[in-house]
Amino acid sequence: MRFLPGLMFVACATCVFAQAEDPPEVLRAKAGIERLRSLVDAGVAPRVLLVQAETAIADAQDEALLRRTVYGTELTEDQADEMLAAAARRLDRRQQALDVGRNLVDGGVAALDSLTPLREELDAARKEQDLAQSRAKFTRELAQMARTEELVASTLAQDPRHSGDLAGRYDGDGIFTMGTFARVELAFETRFGKPLPVSAMGETALHRSLGFDHRGRVDVALHPDQPEGHWLLLYLVGKRIPYFAFRQAVPGKATGAHIHIGPMSTHLKLGG
Repeated sequence: MRFLPGLMFVACATCVFAQAEDPPEVLRAKAGIERLRSLVDAGVAPRVLLVQAETAIADAQDEALLRRTVYGTELTEDQADEMLAAAARRLDRRQQALDVGRNLVDGGVAALDSLTPLREELDAARKEQDLAQSRAKFTRELAQMARTEELVASTLAQDPRHSGDLAGRYDGDGIFTMGTFARVELAFETRFGKPLPVSAMGETALHRSLGFDHRGRVDVALHPDQPEGHWLLLYLVGKRIPYFAFRQAVPGKATGAHIHIGPMSTHLKLGG
């Protein structure tokens, strides 16, 4: 990360998300910023250095957050929102750095090739934001799937006659294990030449945050009425594997459509 002289934007403290443990580079920066602040207050050092140091800390914290979320294995909806905000801030910082660099070039203060690394950093930030947006989209789709299951479960509990309106259901032999699922994955890949699009394997941080016990269950991102989804349902019936096929969360909308393999998810018990 480069901060050119004259870069005058202040990192607002409210834009920095609290973390359980700051990475080493942030801890080192924090250790020196108080001393720098005292020098600035005493008039010994220019305030621009403090602004740059505060911005560097904010950027390092955002980078650490993105390492945990964009490239992490589990994500909640709240964390997805934080991830998107961090990616946007890092992109904005690099755009501002490039704008400052262009002004310096236009003013004859810096050489034209000084913009090359700034453009590269901006391009990397755009790609990082694209990844964050993709991860957030997937997380929200997974949350919609979980809420669809809750809606269907409550609807069936009130009136089982509505089961055909919201989902296809097969109880099979009532048994489903990860060993069984490995055979499902192999059969699908053999049939279609690509991996089964699993969206949630067992318990996830998202399911826990929504209060669902998803242990021993698998969600597959296939619409049950599409050819691949239809094939999967027939396969599960042939092997007597229980499933719930969700066609829609709300009548007329396909959001939340998926195939849930295993028993219906239950609500987590308090303290469980």
